[in-house]
Amino acid sequence: MLVLSRKVGERIHIGDDVFVEIRRVSGNRVTLAVNAPRAVRVLRGELLEAVKSFGQPSEEVQPEQAQSETYIVSHDNIAPNEGIPGSQTVG
Repeated sequence: MLVLSRKVGERIHIGDDVFVEIRRVSGNRVTLAVNAPRAVRVLRGELLEAVKSFGQPSEEVQPEQAQSETYIVSHDNIAPNEGIPGSQTVG
């Protein structure tokens, strides 16, 4: 797992078409903006198990229909020098 420190406004690029930008840090709360094509599923870590229990969606977006979208994600209770709870390695 790669662990990075970023300041507000800085980005982390994942592959060619996904990036995460730090929007705000206030106490133990971090707000992130995730920009990814529609074909890339973006989930909060704690929702991953709930989605798995319902099974895979029956209709998926085809790559030629994919467009980039930005998702804003907030997460509380991040202690200094720790990773984001519920984060996972993307492979």
